[in-house]
Amino acid sequence: MLARKYRPVNFAELIGQQAMVRTLTNAILSGRLAHAFILTGVRGVGKTTTARIIARALNCVGPDGTGGPTSEPCGLCGHCRDIAEDRHPDVIEMDAASRTGVDDIRELIEGVRYRPTSAHYKVYIIDEVHMLSKNAFNALLKTLEEPPEHVKFIFATTEIRKVPVTVLSRCQRFDLRRVDSETLAAHFAAVAEKEGAKISGGAIALIARAADGSVRDGLSLLDQAIAHTGGEADEKQVRAMLGLADRSQTFLMIEAVFKGEVAKALELLSQQYTAGADPAQVLEDMLELSHWLTRVKVTPQAADDLAIPEMERVRGKEMALGLSMAALARAWQMLLKGLAETRNAPSPLQAAEMILVRLAYSSDLPTPEEAIKALKKGGDAPAASAPAPAPASSSSGVADPVSFDEVVALTEKKGEMILHANLISNVHLVSFCPGRIEFSPTEHADSSLAHRLCAFLNDNTARRWMVSVSNQPGDATMHQQGEAAVARTKADAAEHPLVRKIMQTFPGAVINQVREIDGGGN
Repeated sequence: MLARKYRPVNFAELIGQQAMVRTLTNAILSGRLAHAFILTGVRGVGKTTTARIIARALNCVGPDGTGGPTSEPCGLCGHCRDIAEDRHPDVIEMDAASRTGVDDIRELIEGVRYRPTSAHYKVYIIDEVHMLSKNAFNALLKTLEEPPEHVKFIFATTEIRKVPVTVLSRCQRFDLRRVDSETLAAHFAAVAEKEGAKISGGAIALIARAADGSVRDGLSLLDQAIAHTGGEADEKQVRAMLGLADRSQTFLMIEAVFKGEVAKALELLSQQYTAGADPAQVLEDMLELSHWLTRVKVTPQAADDLAIPEMERVRGKEMALGLSMAALARAWQMLLKGLAETRNAPSPLQAAEMILVRLAYSSDLPTPEEAIKALKKGGDAPAASAPAPAPASSSSGVADPVSFDEVVALTEKKGEMILHANLISNVHLVSFCPGRIEFSPTEHADSSLAHRLCAFLNDNTARRWMVSVSNQPGDATMHQQGEAAVARTKADAAEHPLVRKIMQTFPGAVINQVREIDGGGN
């Protein structure tokens, strides 16, 4: 098992706990080591491992057997080897989950009185210390406050709030932090290389994210991925192993529900389910994405995190621009509630489908502020429209635009001349389909152009639109296309025999304008 094979044996090998390592190293070097420690943190971040390293550091005598406590245990002396193999008589490990009573603590206290048999210190490591009973904690207090000089206590717990404050006040506390995904990914990549496995960067990133800050959990998943794929794993295989939804599909799904496209959202969910994704995991991915989109909406620089794939950063910034804070907050609340429902439902797939339907039908619901404003104006509160394929025309009787040219014409018709000018001169169209526009802006374009265009279309058509900015070059702007057409017309005119003869007769003459003088184009 990789988690055991690559378990750290010294402070230098601990991952992501630099602050604690620095403190312990300085304390050992200066001889100011506390008599009791309590290590807390989530599972798999190195609490028990750190306790064993401290025990080795205190009792290491070096390869020649003449050394003393050191911040860099040799790993070669008898004490280091015995502690690593969990058979040292002076390093006692106790699992408080199975030995919770006061009698167990009394037995421990009885042994504290005796000096170590061969080591410098007798070290007591109590794992999951929060599981001890109240009487057991009380029995330990006196010894913990004034232990013999040859005794050190090291406690480990995942639930520090359950440890009495009287115990905490007698210990030096270290909070082991979750290891960030970037550090985990680098570590897992190094381990995979040592194991001779070929794991793609995308697959490593998925494992690091699924580990949720736990080194042990991540190594277990890496071990599983290597066994699952025979040593060569890509992102698709690891995603299937973890039961995760395709990230690009998650973007499409959340985009579909925000646009009220129920059929498309259900089809995407069905595809993910057929591919092996857990419906609850799909909703959890959507929940995570809605949270991230909200962060990008509030703090746009969140989309510049290099730890996030470029595709997600670009699309996330575009989506956040076109969505309101109210819609994002509502989606997060509904997904959070729906996730619990899906996990408890007899059929998770059916529950997930109903959540998507609910999300899509609520996409057009007014916020409380919008409802109040409508009521104050003397009308009814605006109601949500039923998600359906886009109607042929808007409520104003104007047909929805089916091309970008019609979008530009609509802005002129509605008197939005600044927006109209921007669309003509500052937009390189990348893709267009009814309901979605993707473009690349020029350097002179308004920074809020995508948001303004999206709001304009949603206000003046019956369809919900998604307008996004792309890094792709796109087509020439409409202004550039017009200039190119004029240039071609002038070039064609210059080739006409009569025009050519005139140009020869009047050297230096320039064609300023070409006009058709009759229907035949003559």
